[in-house]
Amino acid sequence: MSRPSHRSSSRSFRRGAALACVFAGVLATGAATGSWPEAADADVAEPAADARAAGRADGAADGEAGEAGELVSRRGGDRWATAYSAEEYAEVRRHLAGEYVGTGIAVVRTAEGRIEVSEVHEDSPAERAGVRPGDRIRTIDGVRVSGGAVTDVVGRLRGSDRPAAAGPGSTVRIGLERDGRHWTVEVERARLTDRAVTVSRDAPGATRIRVSSFTQGAADQLRAAMAEVPEGDGVLLDLRGNAGGLLTEAAEAASVFLDGGLVATYDVHGRQHALYADQGGDTGTPLVVLVDGGTMSSAEMVTGALQDRGRAVVVGSRTFGKGTVQMPSEQPDGSVAELTVGHYATPLGRTVDEDGIVPDLVVAPGEDAQARARTVLGGLAGGE
Repeated sequence: MSRPSHRSSSRSFRRGAALACVFAGVLATGAATGSWPEAADADVAEPAADARAAGRADGAADGEAGEAGELVSRRGGDRWATAYSAEEYAEVRRHLAGEYVGTGIAVVRTAEGRIEVSEVHEDSPAERAGVRPGDRIRTIDGVRVSGGAVTDVVGRLRGSDRPAAAGPGSTVRIGLERDGRHWTVEVERARLTDRAVTVSRDAPGATRIRVSSFTQGAADQLRAAMAEVPEGDGVLLDLRGNAGGLLTEAAEAASVFLDGGLVATYDVHGRQHALYADQGGDTGTPLVVLVDGGTMSSAEMVTGALQDRGRAVVVGSRTFGKGTVQMPSEQPDGSVAELTVGHYATPLGRTVDEDGIVPDLVVAPGEDAQARARTVLGGLAGGE
């Protein structure tokens, strides 16, 4: 394994939290499937990074990731270095291919701090159990979720904090609230195919396209979504909470809105490389990109490219700030170590790592970013 890319234990909840970050989408970019570099409020993102680092340390200390764990332990100062057992890395690859074990629930944190169901995947265990978008999640397996990070909630729904007991067929008890009614439902987890792109009519003249991750096939889904946009509509490209995925998918996604030209530059062990958009993308539809502190890695790359190239107005809050490239290295015992080998930059040469991307219009905490984005989109459409 040599191409760049972006962990399970009863002893360590912290290591489980790190795995939860991975399976919730907090992935480095690229993968053995073939790419390079690679979501949630700002106050959620850093604890996710902390949990990942803590999990990395616990995994190395426990010896669960074998030789990869030992290698990562010796790699001081690399906050994105990660060790996986062979089984864990196989699960990461399945996730990057758009598969995961879970209930079919997507969640968001509201401005009031509540955890709400934002989407229920069609024909998923959650849909069959009667869970609906807008339901408030109060507890998971009897433990309150108030104040918890979105990544932790997703990880607990998927069982990433207890991976040995969370395969297909395992169950999770979810305490819900709807219209003042409280109840608990038991949902059986299953292996699901993730649809990374969803389309909705946000308001007259505005089509919202949400991209939850850049897993395999996301760019084709985005291209198909653009074909559904009614004539005369502008597009809200919602990358909030998108933690990245495959760099190749992100570059292809940027191509949907660009007619050739530079998407990003990156280095691997000091050697410079560039990613270019395909020609023939849609350059005329008014476009606003929605971001937040959970917009990360290859999602930041797409945002930076569209912002630098003048193709979109970016609205929301500062993005996470992960602009590094990881490369997987398989160890003799089958474990995998991912170590940072370089960084990437936007078309204008801005580095993303730690700094993130500052939106053109910064939305204050508690404000309705989506409403602000619609206002901006209306201005873009009216100015044509």
